[in-house]
Amino acid sequence: MPLPSNPPHPPHPSDAHGTRLTERAIASVEADPHRLVLEHNKWAGPWIGAAAEPVPGGTLAAMVFPSGRPLPPSLRRWLAFDAGLLRRYGWFDAALRFTPRTLGRLARDEFGDGWGAGFDTLSARFDECFLLPGGSDSRRVLATGEPDEYGEYPVFALDVDDLPCVELMYPGLDVHLADTAGVISRREGGYSSLAEDATYASRMRTHAHNTFAGELHQICLPE
Repeated sequence: MPLPSNPPHPPHPSDAHGTRLTERAIASVEADPHRLVLEHNKWAGPWIGAAAEPVPGGTLAAMVFPSGRPLPPSLRRWLAFDAGLLRRYGWFDAALRFTPRTLGRLARDEFGDGWGAGFDTLSARFDECFLLPGGSDSRRVLATGEPDEYGEYPVFALDVDDLPCVELMYPGLDVHLADTAGVISRREGGYSSLAEDATYASRMRTHAHNTFAGELHQICLPE
């Protein structure tokens, strides 16, 4: 599905993006840190385990992705609050070294080789991916690459219902965290409904052009 030809001009309230939005998500989690990340999926566990696990300042200041790409502001702020959640989702090892996967490898790990094989065709383009909470049969994945105007990388939905598909869902980890924590609400519609949201349409457009030549999704069929 392509982006709307004339999306509304997005306002940019200071607390709707980036670090400020991430701080709002953190405040929501701090109010009830042991609640489930996903109400529909108890296996995702709580936001915070016994206690938050902030990354020490010196360590955090030196952190970059293995590719050399910088951490998005939202991730840097979140890790200053807690590393436990993302550790559970396989983002890094015990020494806080990032452990990314290609899109194809991640999809095979999550869906099995049969359904996951179709995503191999995008592994060269999305070579540094990380699993996030969200979905039941589908998955949420952050993929590094070209950042948007807030320094954020896109978050995709991977779906294998009918045909394997990857679709742009969030313009950054900041928006993913805020939506998952209940700070904001995505409008009704498909995975990419934020492409029609006045606040986030511009960022969604940026990522769509950077990843899928302006489209919001791509079907993934094995070669």
